[in-house]
Amino acid sequence: MATPILHVDMDAFFASVEQRDHPQWRGKPVIVGSPPDQRGVVSTCSYEARRFGVHSAMPSRQAYQLCPQGIFVPGDYKKYSAVSRQVMAIFEQITPNVEQVSVDEAFLDCQNVLGIAQNPIAAAQEIRRRIREELQLTASVGVAPNMFLAKLGSDLHKPDGLTIVPDSPADIVSFLAPLPVGRIWGVGKKTEELLHRYGVATIGQLQQMPPTFLDKLLGSYGQHLRELAYGIDHRKVQSEPEPEKSLSQEYTFLEDCTALPTIRARLLEQCERVGERLRRRRLVASLAFLKLRYDDFRTISRQRPLEIPVNSDRALREAGLALLAGTGLFEHPTPIRLIGFGAGNLQEETSASYLPRQLSLFPEENQAAENAENARKKDKALDQAVDELRAKFGLKSLKRGDGE
Repeated sequence: MATPILHVDMDAFFASVEQRDHPQWRGKPVIVGSPPDQRGVVSTCSYEARRFGVHSAMPSRQAYQLCPQGIFVPGDYKKYSAVSRQVMAIFEQITPNVEQVSVDEAFLDCQNVLGIAQNPIAAAQEIRRRIREELQLTASVGVAPNMFLAKLGSDLHKPDGLTIVPDSPADIVSFLAPLPVGRIWGVGKKTEELLHRYGVATIGQLQQMPPTFLDKLLGSYGQHLRELAYGIDHRKVQSEPEPEKSLSQEYTFLEDCTALPTIRARLLEQCERVGERLRRRRLVASLAFLKLRYDDFRTISRQRPLEIPVNSDRALREAGLALLAGTGLFEHPTPIRLIGFGAGNLQEETSASYLPRQLSLFPEENQAAENAENARKKDKALDQAVDELRAKFGLKSLKRGDGE
């Protein structure tokens, strides 16, 4: 068979790891996420919980109403990351052409490789066998001519499924035709509802829609959607990960918060978390952004460019506070449900990252630039010391004062 792309998706990954490590939970509805007596959402859940209508991103309180007998687990994301690395190591022993797209899924390109990867179906079977025997978990695999079809295939026969998508154009069209239009990668709930209003419920019905109609209905996205409906996807598996575009942290208050000192303190914590993550990845950012969600679920965002690319806590804290002040929250306090802070326009940290954008011919301006460089070096030394202490004693072991 000539199909060279695999998409491997772990089945209910976090919940399955918990059931593996707690045999008494096997066969029972396990829900990973916030506890039902706190504000928060479900991260994932076992298939036993899904039978009650529980799904990821659902508020935990709603999940409890649907499944009061559910076992709610806060989640051990450090453990899940470790298991994820074991899974990816299995993939990389099959083929070096692996694109990890999340903690529990990846694409594998089986072109131009030796060994078992020359036979994609055998490779898929070997991957599923090793995950089952070595990790006591299950994965579903789609084998297809391109990434879209492989991704769709891996989702068709979960859990522990193997789907072989045909590779001739005519057979692909027939394979896709009876599937719901919502199976198409990128068709969200709103687009699906819009298509349903015009009588398009299946991919086959979408295939029959005139291109001009789709263009009018969906704009430039219409042509892309039509290509996917025919199983056309020109993307290639990227073995090297793309540079991260942004890093962010969010916090949902247990109760709507009106206490400005508390809101401010949470924001500063997030700024420092983002700073630590940037430094750990040796990245700097030239954009800061803020997100607020009010008690009525209205959400606003604000952003501002940073003068030079940074990853220091001080610079990020200053940017975060300036963005918060720009929301008018201090003048008109409003209950806050969620606050988030992030950094964007990321690039690798080098000595050139911090150079001023433009040098001046005037001595006093150059002196100011030199002072700024000295301050940057001081920030860097302080951040390094803070990172080392927190790595040794925990994130909450050290709290900066507002004046730092």
